[in-house]
Amino acid sequence: MWTIIKTKKEYELATKRLEELSTNPPEENSQEGRELMLLGYLIDQYEELTFEVEYPQPIDAIKIRMEDLGLKITDLLNIFGDRGTASKVLNNQRGLSLSMIRQLADRLSLPVSLLIQPTGLSKKLGKKNKAALAMEPREIYKKRKKA
Repeated sequence: MWTIIKTKKEYELATKRLEELSTNPPEENSQEGRELMLLGYLIDQYEELTFEVEYPQPIDAIKIRMEDLGLKITDLLNIFGDRGTASKVLNNQRGLSLSMIRQLADRLSLPVSLLIQPTGLSKKLGKKNKAALAMEPREIYKKRKKA
């Protein structure tokens, strides 16, 4: 009988059994079918707690997804506004606005949580371009001192 997976050995046994069941999938309501679904759930929970998933940088993800879908900058001008803004965003010279994040997530089927993370733009630009930095999400918020 399967229980919560806590060790690597239990994980390996569960994935091996999952593979066995998956080669010739049983009926969903059969005992083996329920076992298959349970193992999938238990393995997913173990992996979620054990294996840390790191998102790629937002701009890299956008470029990869554009390539996957065969899109060019001109296909996304309605999101970026104009070619100049699109070029600046895709070259890490300007941050994504909230509106861009929402539209890109929808159009490119990317998670908002991936697109909203900091891009590292502030480290590249220093304090030169205040307009671009205003678009960059802040990682740390400090409480103002009272005068």
